[in-house]
Order: sequence, then structure tokens, then C-alpha cells
Amino acid sequence: MQLSEIPVHIARELNVRPQQVEAVVRLLDEGNTIPFIARYRKEATGELDEEKIRSIDERLHYLRNLVKRQEEILASIEEQGKLTPELAAAITGAVKLQELEDLYLPYRPKKRTRAQIAREKGLEPLADLILAQHLTQGEPQEIAAGFINPEKDIQTAEAALAGAMDIIAEFVSEQADIRAMLRKSLWQNAEIATELAVDEAAGKEFLAYKEYREPAKRMPSHRILAVNRGENKEMLKVTVLAPHDTHIEMIARKLITQPSIFSNILRDAISDSYKRLIFPSLERELRTQLTENAERQAIRVFGLNLRQLLLQPPLSGHTVMGLDPGYRTGCKVAIVSPTGAVLATSTIYITMSEMQKEQAANQVLGLMQKHGVTLIAIGNGTASYEAEEFVAALIAKHNLNIHYLIVNEAGASVYSASKLAKDELPDLDVSLRGAVSIARRVQDPLAELVKIDPKSIGVGQYQHDVNQKELAAALDAVVESAVNHVGVELNTASPSLLQHVAGINATVAKNIVAFRTENGAFKSRAQLLKVPRLGQSTFTQCAGFLRLQNGTNPLDNTPVHPESYALAQAILEKLGFAPGDLANKEKLRAIQAQAQAADAAALAAELQAGEPTVRDILNALAKPGRDPREDLPAPMTRKNIVKLSDIVPGTIVKGTVHNVTDFGVFVDFGIKTNGLIHRSELSDKPFRHPTDIIAVGDIVTCVVLNVDEERGRIGLSLKKAPKE
Repeated sequence: MQLSEIPVHIARELNVRPQQVEAVVRLLDEGNTIPFIARYRKEATGELDEEKIRSIDERLHYLRNLVKRQEEILASIEEQGKLTPELAAAITGAVKLQELEDLYLPYRPKKRTRAQIAREKGLEPLADLILAQHLTQGEPQEIAAGFINPEKDIQTAEAALAGAMDIIAEFVSEQADIRAMLRKSLWQNAEIATELAVDEAAGKEFLAYKEYREPAKRMPSHRILAVNRGENKEMLKVTVLAPHDTHIEMIARKLITQPSIFSNILRDAISDSYKRLIFPSLERELRTQLTENAERQAIRVFGLNLRQLLLQPPLSGHTVMGLDPGYRTGCKVAIVSPTGAVLATSTIYITMSEMQKEQAANQVLGLMQKHGVTLIAIGNGTASYEAEEFVAALIAKHNLNIHYLIVNEAGASVYSASKLAKDELPDLDVSLRGAVSIARRVQDPLAELVKIDPKSIGVGQYQHDVNQKELAAALDAVVESAVNHVGVELNTASPSLLQHVAGINATVAKNIVAFRTENGAFKSRAQLLKVPRLGQSTFTQCAGFLRLQNGTNPLDNTPVHPESYALAQAILEKLGFAPGDLANKEKLRAIQAQAQAADAAALAAELQAGEPTVRDILNALAKPGRDPREDLPAPMTRKNIVKLSDIVPGTIVKGTVHNVTDFGVFVDFGIKTNGLIHRSELSDKPFRHPTDIIAVGDIVTCVVLNVDEERGRIGLSLKKAPKE
């Protein structure tokens, strides 16, 4: 493959036009970020969405590495003087790294193999004679006797034949077409078999795989990762079962083309090649491929869940009391204002004596009244159930007009001990910072969760068993996508949020906050150019994703990019308004009505502008300052507690989706144990993955199928629940 052919190849793979791929490649090579290209270069890309652009970026890296590897292999074989036009054509025609490495295998520099030692003893001519299959008369030993050479440690005809067979075995193992044929067969026919490598008591976590086998191609990703984990812990012995005799026969049919005196010897060499060289190599390949596929799927699901979690609607405007429950060390309390400022902190004890519980109730009631608390957020970790009982009893006893909700506190302790938390909350003890984080997660999940390593948020499956570098890269891309999708208020955003905005790195993010602290609130996006190390190219990438609610130019509070302000002003004039009218509530309603009714195509033609950009500007003018998370249902709040004793088969429960995995969905419906909707209970309609049906944060009504208190499991069904 030539570099110039890459866009055409990617276009064919992704079912888009080559010109679209060429535009994306050019924009990426110029240093543009993916969110910027997706949002502000729609005319160039033909309105490709962010997912397609990320796929192009991924394939571009792969194929450029492929071309680079082709060049290295061609140079290596040419240096050996073995490059033929046919081989060169096969190498440049390869579109997968695996194909390429198969072609290079016979020419790859090797350690001293058995075949290499036999060649050094002068046995290659005998191997060639056997492979040629021309001799039909005589005995193999008679022919091999001519290669006896005591000086080279070939004492007998049998030794000469054994050395020649080693050369043939290596030759067979290096044939690209044979490896491709067997690889395909192995994928179609191989089975993965497992057995416990320890006694049942020690290996109880993996009892499901005590005597287990399944076709490799049908194995779901979560089972592959579970088996790998068991093998890595030395709890499971894993075997790849394959039709070995059939495979040996397939090679023999390909290589034994006519009867000869060496037919049996050739067949033995083929068998040795398969068992000693080919199958172990292809077995490793198969396991690696299964693992890579499973990891890719696990990372994809984690990414989807994380995006849904990050895009949870903020419950803004509330003064929130955050509770970080605990037993011995008490329940940490933090009250934060609607802007996230810490108003009060305390520690209460609600799991000890009745007297302490009474004191805690009086203390919490006093804090709620003093600071006007309108919502309570309870972390879902240790002692969460007891904290919920305490809050529900308090609300009921005093007839409080207040709700609470359970918040996923995963990662709160990681944040509390981080340098970032220390910088943000220097006067607070590390234990109290977790309660602040829990409260702020309700007010703006995105702004708070970006402070935590995504791997610590806990909405994936087997996230500690997958490639950590690839997981981190994928999750960073999800965070970047979510932050830029929502947009960031420039005057309140933390450095941890700003550094995920397109074009902004950690250093520039800190410089923005330092500039804001020194010079006061930003009045315009253009002021960003005064921030140290934020040049024109960075400004171009980031400006459209930053919002200014109280800026001098109302367009600064919209997704309209500064480069399109003149066009936005022209559109407003065509609608009969000026930019300043966006700040006037009465006129804004008229602008919204006009913008929604306007003909984007006609306006684009009249103003000689791109239709996608005109359409986006009209949408922005219709809803300046709009948060796209407003379209999603608000998180579920409660006033009373659900008890485990209330949960019997047939009970209807309502809860929030906490995690989505390959095998099912975990739902928090207000008790210590999350319920599981197995994928078979999600829908009567066919679907490929649970994420096609449901997402993290969704509020669902389910029916309880079974309760296993001993194992802490509650089975739920979505498809059997009454339709709302």
C-alpha cells in the first residue's frame, strides 16, 4: 500500500467518500483536534460526526504504521538479495500487519534453530530433494547415505534425514498461505477448554469454569477476560482444542503433490512442523486475538458508560448536603452552596448508640436549617444503607420538604487524597473532601468527575484486566468528547475541567485560571489571547467550546465560533435583530422563534456561507447558553427507604442504572445491593448489546425475579415490568 492510497482504503472501510477522509487527514495533520473538526469544519468533512472522525484517525495511524513496516521489510529482504518482483508485490499489497509479518517470516533474522544447524551441516540439498518429490525409485536411506559426513557430526543416513526434516519443518511453518489457511480454520473450529488448577475451596471464584468448553469464535468478551484472569491467578488451566489431524492433512494435501520415495518422510516432517512450530504459534495468536477483541469490547462498553455518567444532568441551583458514610470513623458531612462553595463540614455518628444517633439528627437538622439545604446526596459506599435509613427517618419525623439521592462515590477517596483536592480544599481534612466531592457530583457531574482518573469511577467490566494504556487513551477521548459536547463556563471552570477542552493542555489550563485570578473574570473570549502560552492556534481550537454567561458579547455564550461572528451577525440582521438583542429576554424569544423557522439553505446561499455552519448558528441563536444535558431525564431522588424485607419476587421497583456490562445491567433501587437485569431479561426484541437498550443513568421500572440474600444477589426483569 502506498501512502497516497490510504484515504481511499479508509473510505471503503468506513463507507464514506475519499474526499471526506482526505479532508479529515489534512485537518488532523495540521494539528486540529477531533472535537474542533467535528463541530467547526463540517463543510470540509461533509458533516462527518466525531465517531467517524475518531475511526479515521485510528485507521490512519494503523495504516501509516503498516506502510512504514512494509518499507522496513522490503529494505531488509533486498539487503539479503532475496527480493523478487512477486514478493515485493505481495508485501506492498498487504493490508494487515499479520499478513505482512507472515510474508516476512522466512526472511526474518533468526537465532540458531534446528533447521539452521542442519543447513550448516550441508543438508539443505537433501531437504530440497525430498520437497521436489521427483524420485520414485530406491530407498530414502540410500539417498541420505550420500550426505553422511562425520566431520559435521552426520554419522548415519537417519541423522541426515532427521536434519533434512528439520529444514522442511521450518520451511512449512514459514509459508504465508499455509499459516493463513490454518489460522482461518482454527478461528472457525477451535474451542477454549478450562479446568480448575486448584481445589474448589481455593478456586470458588472460578467454579463456573471447573469443566468448561466453548467455541472460541462464540465466546463473549466478559468470559474471555474472566478465563484470562483465572489463568493469570493460576486458578485455571486453559487449553485450546483444535482438529489437529485435519490440519495436518490440509497441509499434506497442499504440499504432497505426487508419489515419491520420500512421501512418508515428508508427511512426518509436516506433522512435526505443525505440532512443534505452527500450532503453538497460531494458538498464541488466537488467544491474543480473543483477548484483544475482548479488551476492545470492554473498553468500548466502559467508554459508553462513562460518557453517559459524565453527561448526567446537573441538579443546579441546590444547596446540597453531601454525606460520605462510614462506621468506625463516622459519617462525614459537607454542605456546598449552589456554586459549589463549601459552607460547612462536620462528622456525625449514626451507627453507634441511640444517643449518638439522636445527637447526629439534631446536628444535621440544625445545619440544614441554617444553610437552607434543598437536597441531600448520600455516597453509596460503606454504611450507605444506614445513612439512607437515618436521612429517610429524619425526613419522615420532621415532615421535611426535601429529597435525597444515592450518588456513586467511586473515586471520591482517590480524589480526596490527590494533590488537586489538596489545592482546591487546603483547609479541609482529607476525610471531609470526599463528602464535598459527593455533594458537587450532584450539582455538576461532569465538572466533578473529570477530577478523577476515569478508571477509578467504576462503570466498566474487568477494567483492571485490559490493556491499561489503551483503556486510558480511550477514556481520555470520552472525557474530551463529553466536555466539548457540553461546553465549559470560562469564569468558573477548574483547571481539571479546562484541560479537557479542545486544544488546551494542563499548563495552559493553569495559566487561564491564574490569569482569571489576577485580572478578574473574563469579559470576552478574545481575552484568552492574553493568557501566557495560549496562542492563535490554541485559541482557534478552544474558543468555540468556552462559554461566557456575562460577557460583553452575547455570542460568547453560544457555541458559535469567533471566526463565524461576522456570519452570525449577518444572520441576525437578516432576521431583523442585532447581537445585543440576545441579552434582551423579550427580544430573545422573538429571535428563537425566527431562528427555528428560518430556512438554513436559503440563508446560506444568500450569504455565500456553508449550510451546516448556518444551520448550527441558527440552532445556537435559538438557545444561547443552552446545556445539552437539559434534554436528559434528571437523576432520581427519594424521600423514603426501600428495605430488603420489602423485596420479594414480583415486587415492582424503580431505580437508576448504575452500570452496563456485556452480560447485563446493574440497577440501584435504594438498597445496599444493586439488582441485576440479565441481558435475557432486557427486551423481547433482538439486540446486539445491552447498551442498545439501556444506558448508565437511565431511570427504569423493573420487576423482581428472585432474591438470594446469602449471595447478595437480586434478579430483575425489565421486559416483564409493567409499561409506564
